[in-house]
Formats: sequence, C-alpha cells, structure tokens
Amino acid sequence: MKTSLNCIPCLLNQTLSACEMAGGGDTLKEKVMRTVLAKLAEMDLNASPPVMASEIHRIIRRESGCIDPYRELKREYNDFALSLYDDLKDIVEKSSNPLDTAVRLAIAGNIIDFGVFSEIGHDRVRESIEQALVAEPGIDNIKELSGVVSEAEKILYLGDNAGEIVFDRILIETIGAEKIVFAVKSGPVINDVTMEDGLQSGMSDYVKMIDNGSDDPGTILEKCSPDFLREYETADLIIAKGQGNYESLSSQERCICFLLMAKCPVIADHIGCQAGDLIIKLKENVKCRI
Repeated sequence: MKTSLNCIPCLLNQTLSACEMAGGGDTLKEKVMRTVLAKLAEMDLNASPPVMASEIHRIIRRESGCIDPYRELKREYNDFALSLYDDLKDIVEKSSNPLDTAVRLAIAGNIIDFGVFSEIGHDRVRESIEQALVAEPGIDNIKELSGVVSEAEKILYLGDNAGEIVFDRILIETIGAEKIVFAVKSGPVINDVTMEDGLQSGMSDYVKMIDNGSDDPGTILEKCSPDFLREYETADLIIAKGQGNYESLSSQERCICFLLMAKCPVIADHIGCQAGDLIIKLKENVKCRI
C-alpha cells in the first residue's frame, strides 16, 4: 500500500504524541518536528506508511534518549487486557461458533493502537469488545478463513500491539497453538509487541514466539531477518493483525488473512469499507498451499 498525502498529518500528530510519551518539552518537540518535516519532504510516497513511521520513531528515540517512550502504556494495557482474559475466554467457550467469536475479539483488541489514537481509555476497549461481538464486519471472510485454518499445518501469526496480544492469545488458543508461530518486533516502536510483551501477556507460555529482526511498525519484509523470512515463506497461512501489517503486506502474493479494525479513512478507502469496520480479509486470487 502506498502512502497517501492524508497520512502526513497523522504522522505529524504521532510525532508530537510520541515526544510527549518520551517526556520531552517544547525544545525537544521543536527539534524533532523540524527534523521530521525535513524527512517528510523527501518521503517516497510509493513506500508504505510504516516506512516513514519507522524513521520518525528512530528520530524520536535518538533525540530524546528514551529507548521505549510507550513502555509504561504497554505494561498498563497488557495488565488491563489480562484482567479481561477469563471473561473473554468464557465468551468464546460458550459461543456456538468459537472461531468467529475469537476472531471478533482479536479484532476488538486492535483498538489499542497508540499510533492512531493519542488516548485510549479502558472503557473504550470495553466498548470495542461489545461492538465487535454484534457488528456486521465490513469484509467477512470467516468461512474461508475457517477452512484454511482447519487444513493449514503451519500458521505464522503477525502480532500488532501490546494489550491486543492478550486478545490474540485467545484466538491462538482457539485455533490450536501447536501449529502457530507468533511474531513480534525485535525492538520497541510505538506500542507494537516485543518479546517483553509476550512474557508479560503469557503468550510465550502457549506458543512458539520469534522476533522478525526489525523495529519497524508493520512488517517490511526487506528489513526482516532471514530466520523470520524462512517462517514467512514456509507458512501455509499468515494471519496479519492490524493496520501496519495491512499497509506493509497488502501487495504481497501470499496466503494472508488480514484481521483489523479500519481505524482511518485512508485504510478504509483502500480496503473498500467504512471507517470503524471490522475486517476479516483473506487475500484474494491467491491459492493457499494446503
């Protein structure tokens, strides 16, 4: 997916928000903003939005000296999601269609995205859960996904955000963790999941985890490690969570199912849905190797 001009204001807002997370005052904000504006002026709009976001957050970490500006927020939302785990697990176990329910809950967790929202209250997450359980998805390939999941021997699951990872854990337990590899980022960027989040959320107790060798939001394949790329190339199915993974992988000719909430008009327009829609989208015109 190419970068839209409408992405630029969002990237600037993200810059200011991240500077505040890093504890920077006006001097830091001005210095970072000027540097980011210069980078934006040179930006290749044919690249996906995560490419530019990566540069921005490296600038912020370098200038602020803060390695992980979102660390406390990530811990907070991992803990909050874990407090919901038993109730969410119970909902899935009592469902007449556990996979559909677990997928909906996984997408509900995609609301925990500090790359899009500067503030997300716990009540907003609860509302997202309630809405996801009854909403009509903008794209609903759950039947197709169910068929591929049942036949796939190896699934690569690309994680997205802290907090959200607990919702992903429920879906992975529903599918069967024995055939899933869960991928995280190799270093902090926004509130994307890392190995630390895997440990805190309990994910590492249930499924094989790897990092992708990159600290980019989304999955920029040319920046990923050889070990990750082997997992990517040999997977029967790739489950890609969130907008960043959609932005960076939507042009790939692989058996990918995108699970996300379309949280901005640019994404919604590219997918062909309404902003706020739940998306269960299996890549079209690609035959899965099963």
